[in-house]
Amino acid sequence: MTDGFGARLAEVVARRGPLCVGIDPHAPLLAAWGLGDDAAGVREFGLRVIDAAASRIGIVKPQISFFERHGSAGYAVLEELLAAARAAGLLVIADVKRGDVGSTVDAYGEAWLTPGTPLEADAMTAVAYQGFGSLDGVLARAAAAGKGVFVLAATSNPESAEVQTLRTASGETIAARMVAHAAEHGGNVGVVVGGTVELAAVGIDPDALRAVPVLGPGFGVQGARLADAPATFGAAIGSLLPSVSRSVLGAGPDGIGSAIDAAVAEVASWQR
Repeated sequence: MTDGFGARLAEVVARRGPLCVGIDPHAPLLAAWGLGDDAAGVREFGLRVIDAAASRIGIVKPQISFFERHGSAGYAVLEELLAAARAAGLLVIADVKRGDVGSTVDAYGEAWLTPGTPLEADAMTAVAYQGFGSLDGVLARAAAAGKGVFVLAATSNPESAEVQTLRTASGETIAARMVAHAAEHGGNVGVVVGGTVELAAVGIDPDALRAVPVLGPGFGVQGARLADAPATFGAAIGSLLPSVSRSVLGAGPDGIGSAIDAAVAEVASWQR
């Protein structure tokens, strides 16, 4: 029987800690690293990040848009990097933010969560704007394969509040409702809650987050500080997977290892 994603994630966190490092080959970062803004540069960048991450942390998160902008060549590189990261023992969260209905969203799940496919990852991010039930096929596929899904609940961009703080008929915010739905899946489905988010302002109870894995982007350049995470997430700090990208990638190929080490040390100081 395939181990559930929640159990697999817990084992990785216990061994390697909760820090997640993004693989985000922005054009300015590629230039700063002395690499070309092309598929070859993206490949070299990604392999170096994986090499630095593999001996220090347990989770990486490639942002798919930065590969997609290079077309088929970018996707070929992405396939190689996904396989390389998983072969290095890293748990890979594909930051794809896919969402749709029917066979369309099911195909997204097939692409990213099916063992043996070219784009196989350990988890993917998803959007449930069409209703949480629209992801049923994706969640079923994930459960069968021991994969995970992180559903957007409350994101770091300020304009998100317009939608995510709307109230449902039961009085919950949409953000809180996403958390409640995710919690029905026994730790195998998580949510995305940005590190800059004030939980009370979006109607999320930290106690509710204790039941789900929480992918937390927004640390570093977007404004959230790792040192503030215990105060921000409160009782949910034990569920948090803080994600850092440009704040460590910006250290360059010679400094990324030290930058990851510093972030790991800061996270290790939390009382989880």
